[in-house]
Amino acid sequence: MTATAQIVTVGAMPTPGADGAAVAAALGAAGVAVVSRAFVEDDEPALERALGSDDVLTVVLMGGSGSAGDIVRRVLARVTGTRLVLNERLLTTLQERHRRLDRPLPRRAERLALLPQGATVWVTPDAEAGWAMENGRRAFAVLTRDATLPAMIARHLTPFAREWAGTRGTTVVRTLRTAGLAAADVEERLGDWLGPDGEATVSTIPADAAKSLEKAETGVGAILGDDCYGRDGETLELVVGRMLLERRLTLAVAEACTGGLLGHRLTSVPGASAYFERGVLAYSQRAKEELLGVPGSLLRAHGAVSGQCAEAMARGVATLAGASCALAVTGIAGPDGGTPTKPVGSVFVGLLLEGEVTARRFQFSGDRAAVKWQSTQAALDMLRRSLRA
Repeated sequence: MTATAQIVTVGAMPTPGADGAAVAAALGAAGVAVVSRAFVEDDEPALERALGSDDVLTVVLMGGSGSAGDIVRRVLARVTGTRLVLNERLLTTLQERHRRLDRPLPRRAERLALLPQGATVWVTPDAEAGWAMENGRRAFAVLTRDATLPAMIARHLTPFAREWAGTRGTTVVRTLRTAGLAAADVEERLGDWLGPDGEATVSTIPADAAKSLEKAETGVGAILGDDCYGRDGETLELVVGRMLLERRLTLAVAEACTGGLLGHRLTSVPGASAYFERGVLAYSQRAKEELLGVPGSLLRAHGAVSGQCAEAMARGVATLAGASCALAVTGIAGPDGGTPTKPVGSVFVGLLLEGEVTARRFQFSGDRAAVKWQSTQAALDMLRRSLRA
């Protein structure tokens, strides 16, 4: 039987592309296929409904140990038919963490140390403790969404998932990542590879798994072509950084509506200092004029949300930084500020590459966070495609 998992995020919706992607990649590497993702509010009935699957590993991601933590503990105790008991190891971990922070242990510390009976505590230095438990054919892992999540995944979740999957057959997972394509476009291209349940799958015995995976990856990758930028845990910023290094190019960015998110993504890659020169956050028209040299006459004629402005921003930051490449993003993230000709979600991306400058208009949907994320994805993909040309 194939090992499968679901990821349930409790609390506020995470930034797109964060949290669950790292968990899904780790589970795939451990031989566990992620079959669903769910986002629920801090609500016990909603969480209990989301945990309805049998014979599956459920990874619960929560925003902290406050109300979300209380809800997760109560619901998991209920669905596994166990009692909440004081976990001495967790209590000791909480005491030690507060001691290092030179903070008094809160009065509710014992309540925070209540876990379903049989749970195993996962401890990583300077991180919120996680925990896991098995219940019949089901297993649960509970982690906190914070900066220490990657360490918790590597140290605890991956080996736990690998061991759990070992009793359920072999699954080899490869994720091919695309940019600039809608889900419907991908499905249309991969029609011959899609199974009756709408999934590209390979059923195999362990000895032939790698060979079958390679064959499937080669075929699917050829169909996706240049729209496929990476595989498994490779992010677009990682791939772009690698290309810049190979060509010995430097990059500067100018941002308006993305508010620094593009620079944040680029500098999240270890070693980015080898190619990333600087970023300028020019939110207002005055900032665009003063920091990037965008002519006031251009802004009056075309507006700050325009292809002309995006091109001028890219030229300005490239000149300022002495960089061979530049990206600029300007747009309307919403929820207000749209017009009939430039509705909310209108974004212009400017690209300068070795002296040549271009701009492209995009129309994104979703809330403010979604528009910002899609804008940075589009900007990075524009640069990636130009570097491949």
